[in-house]
Amino acid sequence: MGFMGCGKTSVGLSLSRLMQWRFEDLDARISARQGFSIPEIFRNQGEARFRQFEREALLELIDEMKLHPTVAALGGGAFVQSGNLGELERSGFPAVFLDAAVDELWRRCCAQQDPRPLANDENQFRQLYEARRGLYMKAALAIDTAAKNVDSVAAEVASWLQPRLLKERSREV
Repeated sequence: MGFMGCGKTSVGLSLSRLMQWRFEDLDARISARQGFSIPEIFRNQGEARFRQFEREALLELIDEMKLHPTVAALGGGAFVQSGNLGELERSGFPAVFLDAAVDELWRRCCAQQDPRPLANDENQFRQLYEARRGLYMKAALAIDTAAKNVDSVAAEVASWLQPRLLKERSREV
């Protein structure tokens, strides 16, 4: 998880290949279920309705993750919604915060083809990043993605996860 442009989907896909786990992008799940892109949902139904769809999809995903090893990319706002944060903490699944300097995140978002509903104004973008960053820091691991390629970030996450997985498996025996 992390702010817009941090690489959640790209790193998540790479990590899922590395770990040989399935990959789920929460925004893609919402979009497929609703039949509209995320910007269309924001535009036509509003952010509050999108957050409701997001919570429903997240709760469903958490239940599925109990049965299948999964790398999940959460939208930038999913982790900071109070009810969602509590559900994620109770699930016991470790959250990984992918970060970069706000200038870098803005540059990445501006370079992307798909418009971001909350990335229309640079000043608001910066304010939203600052407002969310403290909550993102509650993640079990924070990784600065600046000047790193996707695969090296995924490898860093995998190397952090491996000992935790081994420790958990030893408790199950």
